[in-house]
Amino acid sequence: MDLLYVIPESERNPEGLRKCFDGRPEIRFVSLTGVDLGGNDTDEKIPVKHFLKHIDQYLSGGVQTDGSSVVLPKIATLNDGKVDLVADSGVRWYVDYNYENLDPVSGLPVGTLRIPSFLKHRDRLVDSRAILKRTVESIGKRLASLLAEYPDAVRHAAIAPSSIRRFEVLAATELEFWVRTPGAIVETEKLSVSQVLQESYWKRTKGAVRTALERSLELLERYNLGPEMGHKEVGGVKATMSGAGGFDGIMEQLEVDWKYAEALQAADNELLARIMIKETFRRLGLEVTYMAKPMEGVAGSGEHTHVSIMAVLDDGSRRNLFTPADMGRDYLSPLGWGALMGLLKNYEVVGPFVSASNDAFNRLKPGFEAPVCIVASVGDDLKLPSRNRTVLVGLVRDCDDPFATRLEVRSPNPHTNTYLALAAFYQAMCDGMVWAAQSGRSSRELQHDFFKRCGDPHPYLEKGRAYRSEENVFEHFSAEQRDELFGRPPATVWEAMQNLKLYPDKVKVLQTDDVFSEPVLRSYNEAVLKIWTAELSERIVPENARTVNACVRLHNENRLDARRWEKIRELKEELARDDIDRVSIFTRIRSAVQAGDFAAASDLQLQMADKMKELQELYRLYRRNIEP
Repeated sequence: MDLLYVIPESERNPEGLRKCFDGRPEIRFVSLTGVDLGGNDTDEKIPVKHFLKHIDQYLSGGVQTDGSSVVLPKIATLNDGKVDLVADSGVRWYVDYNYENLDPVSGLPVGTLRIPSFLKHRDRLVDSRAILKRTVESIGKRLASLLAEYPDAVRHAAIAPSSIRRFEVLAATELEFWVRTPGAIVETEKLSVSQVLQESYWKRTKGAVRTALERSLELLERYNLGPEMGHKEVGGVKATMSGAGGFDGIMEQLEVDWKYAEALQAADNELLARIMIKETFRRLGLEVTYMAKPMEGVAGSGEHTHVSIMAVLDDGSRRNLFTPADMGRDYLSPLGWGALMGLLKNYEVVGPFVSASNDAFNRLKPGFEAPVCIVASVGDDLKLPSRNRTVLVGLVRDCDDPFATRLEVRSPNPHTNTYLALAAFYQAMCDGMVWAAQSGRSSRELQHDFFKRCGDPHPYLEKGRAYRSEENVFEHFSAEQRDELFGRPPATVWEAMQNLKLYPDKVKVLQTDDVFSEPVLRSYNEAVLKIWTAELSERIVPENARTVNACVRLHNENRLDARRWEKIRELKEELARDDIDRVSIFTRIRSAVQAGDFAAASDLQLQMADKMKELQELYRLYRRNIEP
């Protein structure tokens, strides 16, 4: 508690930092932290003594780095790779402590001041943080101009546009993750049964997991994140007691939530929280994974993201732009309906910035509460807020709290680049808010618009879509019905990225005020596809090959076993073994990737996934019958 965790806003300058460092020998290093288009954060170690000697240069001009070593393809190249890290004084700076390295003078852990920064190439900021910053600035300017021209859009809430000082673009994330004893392997069947029996959700944590969770919440409190809750999620099994009184075989899913903040700070907070939580659990001998789908057949980890916009008035009061004047009569304000419409209408081009990895698409499959369809739930009636877990977007509201009204987007996962996802969310939402204000429609009229049926024409929403469902969309509709009502969702990274070509008008929404510029879109597309193809051919195919090879014939077969084995053998051959007249799926995937035929690679990936699922299930039955 004697440590300095956060640098006060008044001291984010040369003189202030000199005062902070004075008498704190435990703060030994400074790191300017930028976030590239892949969501990776930079971390270098500048000794404090050297930093202070050149402090004006570091805080104004930044640190030069090799741009070809960060994810900025087609922007920072081998022959044009100079990139500068430029400090951002508008957000929280914090000190990251190494509790395993104690300062010999003070006995305190050695600290590194981490300064959130931008990446500058050719005098233009080109990183993830900069894109979100430009989005927030664009939203503020556009809303101010919009409400000056269409004041009726907020007059219902007794807001005079001339009294608005600024807009707060707010966000909050819910971080889910799996934790386990290193090396622990738990059969999928046991995890699945535990999930069905609801043995884990919100149950009491024990042993090292409890200690690590409590310490994580305490640490986030010291960093002023305002943690609100930590609890067990749906996944996990009961650990076994060890001889020393601890627990072995830990495999549990947890969630940690903290207070909302303005968008850029919220994304920075999430990055900080992920680092601190993972390190806290590691120090207690536990391994944390933020994968979206670390194990097939059990619940994946989401990162539900909440978004809203507040107007800050001249008198300092705040008004939620999404809250209707009469919360007992309407679900949303006109601007709130517009935001929801804009997000759903443009989601085809928003999605590539939310789900851009094989891991993400492993989670986004029907079942396990994974949002697949572009559809929202607002609640069956005004007194019962929506808790539909099967939709992409849910309306969160509290009839007694006007500040609580917000949209919950359920598609992100812990590895989603939150900076880019938030930027895409708000660009899409603002497009709908502009239309709603210009339409002059009331909350009730916009509600009627949003509740439209598939096939009903609309001046903004698409005729061939429905946008609202209060049903369990996976049980109430067949796959064909879902595709017809809500659009066919992409099933691979390639299909998601293709949407940026298939919907040029929607891409223009993202490009408003040059937020997602053409160079940024090209760079992001290149980076995502490079990672996808490398992972597909060099990681997924080899892992599947090991699974195929592990499916071996067993002794003591009966006739049923022999019949099953013949089918297993056929699947093994189709997947992994070439012959004179046949090329295996694994080989065809590698060939397609090497040839740059990404459409074929995508189709083959889906075929491989189906065949692998069939093989594993069949081999499970085969083995269980022989070795019950």
